[in-house]
Amino acid sequence: MAKRRRSNFYIPIFSGFRATWQSGYTLADLRHDILAGLTIGTVALPLSMALAIATGVPPQHGLYTAIVAGAIIAITGGSRFNVSGPTAAFVVILFPIVQQYGLGGLLIATIMAGFILVALGIARMGRLIQFVPYPVVLGFTAGIAVVIATMQIPDFLGLTIVETGNHFLANLVHMFTALPSLDYYELGIGAITLTLLIIWPRLNIPIPAPLIGLIIAAILGYLLNSTITDGQLVDTIASRFTWTIDGETGYGIPPIPPTFTTPWTLPGPNGEPLVVNFSLIVDLAGPAFAIAMLGAIESLLCAVIADGLTKTKHDPNAELVGQGLGNIIAPFFGGITATAALARTATNIRSGARSPVAAIVHSLVVLVAVLALAGLLGMVPMAALAALLFIIAWNMSEARHVIRVVRNAPGGDAAILIVCFGLTVLFDMVVAVAVGIGLAAALFIQRMAAITNSQSRNNEAHPATQGLPSSVMVYDVNGPLFFGVAEKAITTIQGIDQQVKTVILDMQDVPTIDATAIVALQSLVNKLQHDNVGLIMVGLPARLMVKLSRAGIKKQTGKLMYCRNLSHARDVALRWITPPAETPEQVA
Repeated sequence: MAKRRRSNFYIPIFSGFRATWQSGYTLADLRHDILAGLTIGTVALPLSMALAIATGVPPQHGLYTAIVAGAIIAITGGSRFNVSGPTAAFVVILFPIVQQYGLGGLLIATIMAGFILVALGIARMGRLIQFVPYPVVLGFTAGIAVVIATMQIPDFLGLTIVETGNHFLANLVHMFTALPSLDYYELGIGAITLTLLIIWPRLNIPIPAPLIGLIIAAILGYLLNSTITDGQLVDTIASRFTWTIDGETGYGIPPIPPTFTTPWTLPGPNGEPLVVNFSLIVDLAGPAFAIAMLGAIESLLCAVIADGLTKTKHDPNAELVGQGLGNIIAPFFGGITATAALARTATNIRSGARSPVAAIVHSLVVLVAVLALAGLLGMVPMAALAALLFIIAWNMSEARHVIRVVRNAPGGDAAILIVCFGLTVLFDMVVAVAVGIGLAAALFIQRMAAITNSQSRNNEAHPATQGLPSSVMVYDVNGPLFFGVAEKAITTIQGIDQQVKTVILDMQDVPTIDATAIVALQSLVNKLQHDNVGLIMVGLPARLMVKLSRAGIKKQTGKLMYCRNLSHARDVALRWITPPAETPEQVA
């Protein structure tokens, strides 16, 4: 019975869950997933709050992201182990959006990015993300880490800054001028938290360091706020953020689950709801595309690393669709942009996770914490969250890898890394990635040009061409023929002696030909035919011969021929240059 052909149009979805059930899922696996989910939930709780605040929105929106987007992506995505939620990489993209368009604008841009991700997954573009060069990724992630760490300095030191903006250098100036307002209480809590976050993991105690660090910081903050009588207060989540829901007002984090709301009714930059029109959608198209591209890169890189740790294989297209659906749905429940988080995914795997169920449990843990512990979460000092973000930024920077690449990689790769790093810090990640990929492409072309060449070959150098007369010239063409190198390779062939009547191009080592190369070949064919010189192309794959024929470079008796190998080409060349024997009738 013939197999049914799969339609060219399909929607990859639920691949992670399908792979789990197909491999067999037991009660023991469920137990492992629950334990892993509990661990990841406790890790995600402080991270989600800290990253939301770093983005410029109240902390509950980070928690809602982990709850809604984390569960949806786990269910619909293509990786069994990815844990999704707010991540540090997005801070430098989302913070300017919040400043310019408010929370409502950020959520609309997130929905638009979600649709882009779904479209990429349906179009099977998942594999293309692997072509983003490593120096580009390392450069912009290190740059993002520096920006994130710099943004935490005011909260860590308790500085009073009147004005902040999107420009890195300008913000540094504002921080420097605000140094006289340094608060030693804030600095002390931040320093203690930072010390705990560094030392605790070395004790090998199975309690997440962020949880311990923030609990101790909250206790210290509460004691200081209870004893200080001169008006100096340690700034906490509750003192920084307020909320109003159905006429009820509170401080810190509202003790309610994520509820449905339309993003365009949430505050814009001036505190009023946004007016959604074509102009706003056009303005948000650029940020949405940047969100989608970074989300795709980070999620798929995370999935690749997870595969390496677990010896499994993810579906990149399904992962893109899952990420897209998570980012489409979460904003309707107050969630901000989500993507797979490498640190949480690695912790998930180390904690014994077996399937996406662990990520779903992690979302439930965060939900329970919001409902039961909202008041306690509001006691966390802002300086402690700044210390946590310092650690996140350091881990994200991959400083050792950066130093190794700069020291040991080829000069071009090191230069690309440094340029991407500098552009990310001084401008933004979108500019850095665009310039970085452009530079990497130029470097690639330069390297391909070095290995792509065409040179004449002595007829006696190959057994198949021995004995050919000097009127037959053999050229050996090596490497891919594409823009940047095709013209150089073809121009070399055009400078032939007048005595040459046939040119053989040995193209067995040419794997690909692009449009620029086809134009250059057509120019060569026209010149040789004008000079009454025959051309024989040898060893091209059938697909390339078809491509050239469709472009008008077709076989012509005595002028142009495609041959399988050099022996065949030798026979054709001798036939072309040897006049036919005269018949007895012609002699008479």
